[in-house]
Amino acid sequence: MRPDRIDWTPPPPDPDRPRQVRRILRLFRPYRGRLAVVAVLVGASSLVSVASPFLLREILDVALPQQRTGLLSLLVLGMIVSAVLGGVFGVLQTLISTTVGQRVMHDLRTAVYGRLQRMSLAFFTRTRTGEVQSRIANDIGGMQATVTSTVTSLVSNLTGVIATVVAMLALDWRLTVVSLLLLPVFVWISRRVGDERKKITTRRQKQMAVMAATVTESLSVSGILLGRTMGRADSLTRSFADESERLVDLEVRSNMAGRWRMAVIGIVMSAMPALIYWTAGLALHLGGPAVSLGTLVAFTSLQQGLFRPTVSLLSTGVQIQTSLALFQRIFEYLDLPVDITEREDPVSLDRAKGEVRLENVEFRYDDRGDPVLTGIDIEVPAGGSLAVVGTTGAGKSTLGHLVPRLYDVTGGRVTLDGVDVRDLDFDSLARAVGVVSQETYLFHASVADNLRFAKPDATVEELHAAARAAQIHDHVMSLPDGYDTVVGERGHRFSGGEKQRLAIARTILRDPPVLLLDEATSALDTRTERAVQEAIDALSANRTTITIAHRLSTVRGADQIVVLDRGRVVERGTHEELLGLDGRYAALVRRDTRLEAAGE
Repeated sequence: MRPDRIDWTPPPPDPDRPRQVRRILRLFRPYRGRLAVVAVLVGASSLVSVASPFLLREILDVALPQQRTGLLSLLVLGMIVSAVLGGVFGVLQTLISTTVGQRVMHDLRTAVYGRLQRMSLAFFTRTRTGEVQSRIANDIGGMQATVTSTVTSLVSNLTGVIATVVAMLALDWRLTVVSLLLLPVFVWISRRVGDERKKITTRRQKQMAVMAATVTESLSVSGILLGRTMGRADSLTRSFADESERLVDLEVRSNMAGRWRMAVIGIVMSAMPALIYWTAGLALHLGGPAVSLGTLVAFTSLQQGLFRPTVSLLSTGVQIQTSLALFQRIFEYLDLPVDITEREDPVSLDRAKGEVRLENVEFRYDDRGDPVLTGIDIEVPAGGSLAVVGTTGAGKSTLGHLVPRLYDVTGGRVTLDGVDVRDLDFDSLARAVGVVSQETYLFHASVADNLRFAKPDATVEELHAAARAAQIHDHVMSLPDGYDTVVGERGHRFSGGEKQRLAIARTILRDPPVLLLDEATSALDTRTERAVQEAIDALSANRTTITIAHRLSTVRGADQIVVLDRGRVVERGTHEELLGLDGRYAALVRRDTRLEAAGE
């Protein structure tokens, strides 16, 4: 279904526009010095540009009629020098303004990326990856012309218009009044066009975000595998074509919005010299004061010089109004509330011992939802091991996310060595808690680069030692490029067990005192699970270990096993103690035994 046509009626005044404009101007505040240089160059360029018509008037009214060759040579030389200076000033002005604009683009990209890095896991679970990428790439990229040239163009053209009007008044105020009669109408038309384009631009950027999300999801390795195996490649292509068709329509409408009206402005201003000649002739015929030929030519020359900056100024106004839609989308991300924040005077731990406690913990994803965890009281001494088990949806992974503070508790507290994790600085918490999850993420980079993500200054010997401990060194060395082998998008060059062992090697390099294993072997076959489990056992030695488990074979040796059901602890004890209770845990063990016997 094609989108509805844009309503061309004037939109109501935007009460936030002045505040938004002030916020945009603040982006340029760090570069005030360079912008001041640009302003000087703009002023000098404007003065040089309006000097030529006065020189031309002297040539026509004095030098040529009186055959003063020396004066003629000086005036012509002055016109040449004016042209050269105007060109030099223009190049310098473009260089400085482009540099400032690109720095502002860099500041925006960095600010948005940094803001997103601070967002909680909940934000990314409810936001499509392509939407995030579109804000950084398409929206900020779409503002490039505005921040690199539009502001300078606005100042330059405005200065040029003012200087030209002053020069025109100096030549003949009556002809100037005739030239400027229609200017207010032109300004009103350009504002209308800008409002129209802003509305269309907002819809266009949203459509580009939808397309970016579609591409990101369907053209990833996982997306291609799913599409091929489900026989949906043609359907996905048709769906993408529909999205692209909507974008084509919006792009055309964005470029054509107000185009005829702006063309009329151009036509009228191009015809103004003829109107000036007619006005001068009519005034002379009616007995008015005569206008010299030099003055008339100089005036029309200035008027033509006024035409370019005026049309450019009107177009710049339209472009700025259009860009407000892009700035608004960027500011929406910069204004996102950060759920997980570091306190002003955080506690720093050089090396945590590893004691973890959950004290009367409650958690819910939003204020209106039911609690996912309620009344959780668990203590894991330093160097001890805890296993959390339960059926799907019991809250196991959510509990695990609270320890590294991927989410904040909504009741109670989680402590590390007696310190609330909300009071710790981010670096201390990241050093203290290492996570190996079921969903192993590897970058599209070499094996060595993926391992060094945990420890950028790791030596080759440390990489090899960590890989040996994770039982993946021999396999890596058998690859054609060894540790320089590129793992491929999301690590699809490696099997599930190999990726898990690389993740374990990465965590070994990090050497955290607390280890969180979030169903790290649940997606592996039994044979691979044993190999990975051996690597995990090596990693878990002398560390506080919290294991979120689906398969119970990996948790039987834990010091304490906690059984969750609907967000509550219903059983706790050792493997033997819980079997003796013949309750939920015993039922889960019998289930696993039947599945293993059936070969699942």
